[in-house]
Amino acid sequence: MAASTSRRESNYIVLAREVRNEILQGRYADGRRLPTEAELAERHRVSRQTVRRAFHDLVAEGMVYRIPGRGTFATPKGGTYIRQFGSVEDLMSLSVDTRMDITVPLHRQVDVGAASRLRLSSDLVYNLAFRRLHDTTPFCLTTVFLPPAVGLTLASVPELTAEGATSDVTVIGLLDSRLEAPIAEADQSITATPADTSTAQQLGCAAGHPLLRIDRLYFDTAGRPVELAISYFLPEHYSYRTNLRRSVT
Repeated sequence: MAASTSRRESNYIVLAREVRNEILQGRYADGRRLPTEAELAERHRVSRQTVRRAFHDLVAEGMVYRIPGRGTFATPKGGTYIRQFGSVEDLMSLSVDTRMDITVPLHRQVDVGAASRLRLSSDLVYNLAFRRLHDTTPFCLTTVFLPPAVGLTLASVPELTAEGATSDVTVIGLLDSRLEAPIAEADQSITATPADTSTAQQLGCAAGHPLLRIDRLYFDTAGRPVELAISYFLPEHYSYRTNLRRSVT
């Protein structure tokens, strides 16, 4: 229920997320109209103003379009994968409409740089790499580094330990269900970079092709780093959007 979330999020943000996930799951495919403002307000026990604000955000994202006198409709899928991320939950929901293909199974290795970023006392980490696909199109290549204690919690997950394994899971989703303290936040940096030969081969582009690099360092509720994810996105197949709001004091 949108109005009963325990997190400090506005009702319209929660409602927009729920409608977005329904769209991504194909509930409103083939030109089906979304529920009206009144229907959604009654279903989720929120005001029509809340529904109107949620629709406003979904229109701004390109997820829906509105036709006066007819209603609100899901935007047909094109060649670009578009998602809006405003929370860790939004990142976990990548499993709704994308697939993960393992290219490097989970294993232990020494990596000084990753260990330093994870604030470890030794240089040993757990590592895996995977492509993420929307339909059949690869749009992202991700390398994940985990502290040893965290990596051990995933060592028996078959979706992560066999090369070529395919699933719709997310690493942070798996961790969130296994860690004593759940994932609470992530530090993120975004840069542009040319594709090296290996990355280009995995993503099906030419070496030197411009890519969007996104580094995310995830922390649990105790403030401990639990995952470092370094991802390379094809800009022609992926659009990253986020919503910035002023804080209210």
